[in-house]
Amino acid sequence: MDSAQLINTTIAFVKEKLENAEGGHDWFHIERVYKNSLLIAQEEDCDITVVKLGALLHDIADSKFHDGDETVGPRTARAFLEAENVSEETIVHVINIIENISFKGGNFGQQFNSKELQIVQDADRLDAIGAIGIARCFNYGGFKNRALYNPAIAPKFNMSKEEYKASESPTLNHFYEKLLLLKDKMNTPTGKKIAEARHKYMENFLSQFYAEWEGEK
Repeated sequence: MDSAQLINTTIAFVKEKLENAEGGHDWFHIERVYKNSLLIAQEEDCDITVVKLGALLHDIADSKFHDGDETVGPRTARAFLEAENVSEETIVHVINIIENISFKGGNFGQQFNSKELQIVQDADRLDAIGAIGIARCFNYGGFKNRALYNPAIAPKFNMSKEEYKASESPTLNHFYEKLLLLKDKMNTPTGKKIAEARHKYMENFLSQFYAEWEGEK
């Protein structure tokens, strides 16, 4: 199977698997990460097939929706790629991207690194910030029936991976526990540039939110 056909087959597979996914982690999230990855990859020396497959499969089975089981995504991706006769070298690389892409509280020690991971990770993080990042954040908060904001519950910093995964804090806390931290964790020049503008957008949103909360605007 040639590369273009493999990517088209992968797109069809992901669309089917995520047909009923939560709105912030559905096919459209994957599509945005895919587009962001291609944009960033234009400025990087990389294996574009690995980038494309990593972007398309990075959230094929997010552990948040599988009782915290982080093995489902890699297993699902491997079974699909093996069925498509993808080389073992490429499969291992894609699996490493899936296993190492997540934020997980910011204290997760990445066990693998590559230019391809850096590209897909930046693309994924860009979708977590800015206007769409805000929309995704509140959509997931609603999905989990969390409070929008509670001034009595302060954000928690330097959480362990386990604490981060178990957190049920108000949605606004997530800005401080993750979203506002991502700008300084970008890997690539393109990712950093885009993140600057999206970060500023979130800061402006928070200023407006607090003003409205206090009845000032």
